[in-house]
Amino acid sequence: MKKTLLVLFVVMVSGLLFAQPAVEQPSQGSELSGSTLLVYCGAGMQKPFQKIADAFAAETGCEMNVTYANAAQIQTQITQTQEGAFFIAGSAEEVKRVEQFVESSTPLVKHIPVLAIAAGNPKQIRGIKDLGSDDIVTVIGDPDSTPIGKIAQKAFADCGVADSVRIEATTTTAPQLATLITLGEADAAIVWKENCNVKGVEISTTTDLDPYVKVIPAARLQFASDDKAADEFFSFLFSRQVREIWTSFGYEQAQ
Repeated sequence: MKKTLLVLFVVMVSGLLFAQPAVEQPSQGSELSGSTLLVYCGAGMQKPFQKIADAFAAETGCEMNVTYANAAQIQTQITQTQEGAFFIAGSAEEVKRVEQFVESSTPLVKHIPVLAIAAGNPKQIRGIKDLGSDDIVTVIGDPDSTPIGKIAQKAFADCGVADSVRIEATTTTAPQLATLITLGEADAAIVWKENCNVKGVEISTTTDLDPYVKVIPAARLQFASDDKAADEFFSFLFSRQVREIWTSFGYEQAQ
């Protein structure tokens, strides 16, 4: 009996010593392995879009090189480098500034601006007009570089408080606005709906910003007009999987 056990032990050890290492199987659709896509995306959409990019990379083997920045920075980069496959912009208006490099632009999801306020609404802010009060500190996106900043300026003007809103700071990206409220450095901000999913911030029920809803487009750049990886990614952007990612972050379908 002991001899039998010893033989079995030797066989098992030999098998471990000489076993070939497991070979990692390529992901399904790895026909794009070795391909690279350069995509520009507004910084405020980084969380959902990174999940989208990672899912495409896992499914196809394509390396995704995504640049996140504000609209002005991306527009400058596209103009100067003249490379890249897609520009996922915060609004269709931002694409117009580089339209000479755009082959096509297709709506993806709605970009919904909201009035963000401190949790519990201690300043009793009910709408845009309340931001004209001296004791309310407001922050906005930089109007020269962010779509949400332009919307804030327009909303203040349309509501008649452009000259009375106490703007303490501007930021270069939308997510920073909600952070300032969380830190107690601001009472309110006009920001994208998806950026309000942070502790210490809530969304006002006002309908003041309903007229300013934008659409996030997928603008395909002419530098990738004949690119198989770009073709595949464009189709992927309208898949059920991608729609579910957008929805999980609070975005609404554009069509």
